[in-house]
Amino acid sequence: MDNTLQSIKQRFGIVGRSPLLDRALGTAIRVANTDLSVLLTGESGVGKEIFSKIIHSLSARKHNKFIAINCGAIPEGTINSELFGHEKGAFTGATSERKGYFESYDGGTIFLDEIGEMPLDTQAYLLRVLETGEFIRVGASSVQKTDVRIIAATNVALDERVKKGKFREDLYYRLNTVPIRIPALRDRPEDIYMLFRKFAVDFAEKYRTSPIQLDERAQAILESYSWPGNVRELKNVAEQASVLAEDKNISPEQLARFVPQIMKRNLPMIATGQHQNSEANMQEREIFYKFMLDMKNDLNDLKALVVELIRSNDLRVSDAKALRGLRAPIDFPHTPAINEAVDEGDFLPEYHADEEQPIDNKPVKPIILNHDAESRFAQAEEVEDNLSLEEAEKGLIRRALKKHSGRRKEAAQELGISERTLYRKIKQYEL
Repeated sequence: MDNTLQSIKQRFGIVGRSPLLDRALGTAIRVANTDLSVLLTGESGVGKEIFSKIIHSLSARKHNKFIAINCGAIPEGTINSELFGHEKGAFTGATSERKGYFESYDGGTIFLDEIGEMPLDTQAYLLRVLETGEFIRVGASSVQKTDVRIIAATNVALDERVKKGKFREDLYYRLNTVPIRIPALRDRPEDIYMLFRKFAVDFAEKYRTSPIQLDERAQAILESYSWPGNVRELKNVAEQASVLAEDKNISPEQLARFVPQIMKRNLPMIATGQHQNSEANMQEREIFYKFMLDMKNDLNDLKALVVELIRSNDLRVSDAKALRGLRAPIDFPHTPAINEAVDEGDFLPEYHADEEQPIDNKPVKPIILNHDAESRFAQAEEVEDNLSLEEAEKGLIRRALKKHSGRRKEAAQELGISERTLYRKIKQYEL
């Protein structure tokens, strides 16, 4: 299978070593030599049409015709005529009869992209083709037969459209015989730089120039970006940089010229204006610095407390080297004795587990805490903070939805994002 995968990748120009990509390709290869319907799912720009061509080229229909149809690009009033044909005079403008794709591509493969945008009445006709191979031209009364293989693709959740009554449930299960999920580019970060290098070399040959290079920082930023447009967006960036970059060694600052949003983080709010963005970033830095400073002060207080306990209780420990670095900071407001060096002679000798007394036979003084010093320290509560951006984002969305009683439109306004973005986030985090 590994050799087959490599040959398929070379043949169709697929670059990547991601396990998710290999799993999707492996499923496409295994199902290709059957007549089962395939449903390709994935975000826009991940390469669903390439997968449909792979399935067709490896099937028994490879010598017959293949066509890719974007269901969302055909007007609702003409899509039935485009797919199934029409008779002369069937509607205004039908001056002659016309064969549809299902008739013209009999014996071949039809790739229906954006299947979720297909009108409900057309879905009923398509279901009949899938189940019986029969269809009727628009304006005709006779039934015709066709033998085509359907490969459908969508970048939306069809099961959600089924719940909303915008997609037929029986057609969904008929198309979903073999589902293949094509991973988004952000789910295969190990492939991002490889793809960029491939595109850079291709465009260098096309425009007869030397290929661009990324320094280490620019490469790291490239791989950490979410790439909402997936491979299509990455290819566009590589072409822009190949044509417009003056220096062929691209830095992060130069890369940001072609992808301005690459330096931004995906937080659940939208700032309006450059001034607001700058002010928000400054506030974030101030909060972060304050947190780090408080943590440093707490650590210094803890060190001083340990030294204070050792000194005030005349304690001895078994390892002088372990506590040699535990010296109170100069500005710690305790007694001068705290800041004195802890001499190695103040520590007890080592103990042996099989002896009741230390080897020098000196009695062990019990550890007695000086409770008078407790009044100098305020009661503290340990709070474990979750610093995950994803968890923070989920928490903000939950609070906004709870505040507005689940009304997404008002919650989106509260968060400063679009309702569509909020819906995607709710689905992503399964809220």
